[in-house]
Amino acid sequence: MLLPLLQRTLPRVGLRWQHRATAEVANEPILAFKSGSPERAALQKALNDLKGKTESIPCVVGGEEVWTSDVRYQVSPFNHSHKVAKYCYADKDLLNKAINAAVAARREWDLRPVQDRAEIFFKAADLLSGPRRAEILAKTMVGQAKTVIQAEIDAAAELIDFFRFNAKYAVELEEQQPLSIPPSTNSMIYRGLEGFIAAVSPFNFTAIGGNLAGAPALMGNVVLWKPSDTAMLSSYAVYKILLEAGLPPNVIQFVPADGPVFGDAVTASEHFCGLNFTGSVPTFKRLWKQVSENLDRYRTFPRLAGECGGKNFHFVHASADVPSVVSGTLRSAFEYGGQKCSACSRLYAPDSLWPRIKAALLEEHRKIKVGDPTDFETFFSAVIDHKSFERNKKWLSHAEASSNLSILAGGGCDDKVGYFIQPCIIETKDPKDPIMQEEIFGPILTVYVYPESRYKDVLQLIDNTSPYGLTGAVFAQDKAVIDEAAKVLRNAAGNFYINDKSTGSVVAQQPFGGSRASGTNDKPGSPHYILRWTSPQAVKETHAPLGDWKYPYMQ
Repeated sequence: MLLPLLQRTLPRVGLRWQHRATAEVANEPILAFKSGSPERAALQKALNDLKGKTESIPCVVGGEEVWTSDVRYQVSPFNHSHKVAKYCYADKDLLNKAINAAVAARREWDLRPVQDRAEIFFKAADLLSGPRRAEILAKTMVGQAKTVIQAEIDAAAELIDFFRFNAKYAVELEEQQPLSIPPSTNSMIYRGLEGFIAAVSPFNFTAIGGNLAGAPALMGNVVLWKPSDTAMLSSYAVYKILLEAGLPPNVIQFVPADGPVFGDAVTASEHFCGLNFTGSVPTFKRLWKQVSENLDRYRTFPRLAGECGGKNFHFVHASADVPSVVSGTLRSAFEYGGQKCSACSRLYAPDSLWPRIKAALLEEHRKIKVGDPTDFETFFSAVIDHKSFERNKKWLSHAEASSNLSILAGGGCDDKVGYFIQPCIIETKDPKDPIMQEEIFGPILTVYVYPESRYKDVLQLIDNTSPYGLTGAVFAQDKAVIDEAAKVLRNAAGNFYINDKSTGSVVAQQPFGGSRASGTNDKPGSPHYILRWTSPQAVKETHAPLGDWKYPYMQ
């Protein structure tokens, strides 16, 4: 339990009491789910409980459950005949009601001590770590087609880490106080923003939804949370866990909605003060433009934070360890069907190593099992929905038709039962082919084989090929090459890996985010992130009479 670790002292500073809190936290252990283990038994029971079930998920506005006439369904990606959730879209009027309810609750929530707010998130983390772990994993597996390990590192470990570390950072931030020189005492008050935050979350990480809504709330803000249509089941579970942990009902309004309707409503409000977003570049740009067009109506300049994906690379030097390249690339490119923002989709291999790398990739590729994620032998499952399935099919058709591209393995598509795309490895003769530049978000890896002696040119090529700048990896044993690559690729990746795969960032260890078209690089998972959601107030209190208004030189 984390709550007993929240130790408080009240040191005397000047003539004012200051409240100080510390919390010792560590990353949540990742469970193995071995056969016969208690966690596996609990998970299998939770999965069985979801079979054939459709959960009803309302909008929650002003602490009340609300249904509109615009009813929708979330289907299981690997079995699209199974409707896992029935939900409804909030319309413009309901969204405006949510805004009013949130703004009405803002002042009271903002004035609560940060330690009290932090305890709610510590408790939510404890619920996720213990009694609600199997439920959130099962709902992530069935609703978003994640295997047990992908659900565990996301919906359990990462979300728990977000809640605990953010809470730790929040209470520690309050200790960051300015100098005080007698006869005055100076202090910094970390206020929430004046208005409401709009949180727009994606399907691919349950943890991201919890963090996009949770981090601003922790810092004293009120939030309208629009969850992804294809992660509704798990998002609602996270929302209910926060309420169970003691979050007041009006702090976060749970409002599934059509994207443009939601965007129009929140950006039109004078109380809009921030956007916490993960999704596509076009959507983020649309919202940014709407904000800029509405600047004159806002009470404050809104904070805009966004993460928009990437076209992530693995660069292999001739000095690289081939088994590490193969293992890291297979995992990065294909686990969760390439649907991680950080997934590797372009591989640059030297001609001297390519025969070995190719042979090993193809050999291991044949061992990959694609299917039902509740089968513990499955490596990855279906892509998220029909739209994603069709997008991947389009890229595979491009590969088949292009004279520059050769499909080396995989690429089969079947959507009769679920939205299944077999892992595909493609070799390109043209390093600037669109398949090397544009984000696909699927299990498609493209390889460019370069002359070993031209690796310096290839580093420049990597830097200039894609508009994104999220993650990337360099595989090399030559220290001089690693140093050179780090300099050339300094702006090509916000998360840069050396002899490791481009995926798998851990809260507090590798805070995540990139720039360029990948977003605003606010690094969730670090102490810096929570500063985005506070508006500090510097306070000076003087404890002696001010004296004569005249300066000495005037006398």
